[in-house]
Amino acid sequence: MRIIGGQVKGRRIFVPKDHIRPTSDMIKEALFNILPPMEGKTFLDLFAGTGSIGLEAMSRGAVKVVFVEVNRFSIETIKKNLSVCGFNNKYEIISAPVDESLKRFNKKKEQFDVIFADPPYEKGFIKKTLYLLGRGSLVSEDGIIVLQHSCREELDWDTDEFVLTDQKIYGDTSISFLKMHSEHSERI
Repeated sequence: MRIIGGQVKGRRIFVPKDHIRPTSDMIKEALFNILPPMEGKTFLDLFAGTGSIGLEAMSRGAVKVVFVEVNRFSIETIKKNLSVCGFNNKYEIISAPVDESLKRFNKKKEQFDVIFADPPYEKGFIKKTLYLLGRGSLVSEDGIIVLQHSCREELDWDTDEFVLTDQKIYGDTSISFLKMHSEHSERI
């Protein structure tokens, strides 16, 4: 696996052989071709795994990337990949479950321009994550939420805070793009 664009384009990153389903280079390239330019953006990488998506955002100019991951081995992998890429600032690693982290971000009133979530497939994390994202103001005014999920897992949420703006399918993987509904952002 490698970084496919930006300042450290072509740099190979470490991917453990077991217990991780990394985003393929093809999907990563398609994702960053759809997203707006990362220059000056803040980026939240939920269920970060190897950190490859957040690293890609950093390489492309994101000013701050926050990695949220609960698995200690994955956190060590993220640290190793940050070192391999030469990134020694403009990031934060949160070692906590995503739901606890989102609640903490909401209390601190933090906002992100891009929130990317790639939870374990078909385990019910999508609905819970969207519920928590809808309870605060984590998404900046023109921000976007990107969900990577199984094609068999439907986007099903109980709130009207989000609007699905686009969805792409790559084999077994769906990439769904959401924005905050304009009425909700006015209430915040």
